[in-house]
Amino acid sequence: MDVRVGDRIQTKKPHPCGAQVFEVLRVGMDFRIRCTGCGREVMLPRVKIERNIKKILREEA
Repeated sequence: MDVRVGDRIQTKKPHPCGAQVFEVLRVGMDFRIRCTGCGREVMLPRVKIERNIKKILREEA
């Protein structure tokens, strides 16, 4: 899956704050993502993130 730093991802399950969109801050074996609703940052393994991505929201320049 082609996810880059700066992309926004929409997940299947919402964050406890209610937001479903996260900003990707770091990519590797683990992803660091920031919730766009409350601003909390979370680090999750790549496998878990790739399973839960519904859509990649990318602004083409």
